[in-house]
Amino acid sequence: MRGQVNTMARADSTIVLYWLPLGAGGQFVSWNGRAYEALMALWERRRPQDLYHSALEVTVPQGRFVIEMTPIPDVKGAERGVVAEGAVGSRLAGHLRLFRYELRRWKDGVIPDVDEAVDSPVHLSGEARDARRLLELVPEVPTLVWGRDELRAGEMWNSNSVVSWLLARAGLNNDTIGPPTGGRAPGWKAGLVAAKRPPLKRTSLEIRGSQVS
Repeated sequence: MRGQVNTMARADSTIVLYWLPLGAGGQFVSWNGRAYEALMALWERRRPQDLYHSALEVTVPQGRFVIEMTPIPDVKGAERGVVAEGAVGSRLAGHLRLFRYELRRWKDGVIPDVDEAVDSPVHLSGEARDARRLLELVPEVPTLVWGRDELRAGEMWNSNSVVSWLLARAGLNNDTIGPPTGGRAPGWKAGLVAAKRPPLKRTSLEIRGSQVS
């Protein structure tokens, strides 16, 4: 693990990162992830590695927030703190809920299958200004098409891209942050590439998020 697992009691303001095995709690996603990694390993002439999906938990005096990109389970996004939606696979297909993802800033929310997280939680900051800044940045995350490389970054946009974008924009990303040893976090580089570029124009799928309160 390239990072430090938090063993301290939670302070009033913290930012922690969770590494979840791709497909945790779901065999279909897990099987597809393994198939994707097997093909990538063959193409890149290396051994297959474990794949990880990342999520953030941010605590401030106003409460605890979960930040994550996920499929859309229903139309009750406001109850999950959804601040934006984006298309999956194709912008045209994104007009159907089945082909959209949601970006959550969920107060008192939960991270599905968090019990399966590996080498987690990873403590990233205990500074109130960092936590507040990161929460304020969530509605600004680019709503790029999931599974596509619209930035020509060399890898697809996904949940890891969202997390790395947020950490970079909040000034928290560094070389010590990475998945558990022997694993990969596809999409991480895409977020770093996007963070260095001017803000992208929002798509029609955007939902205006409420302020942190």
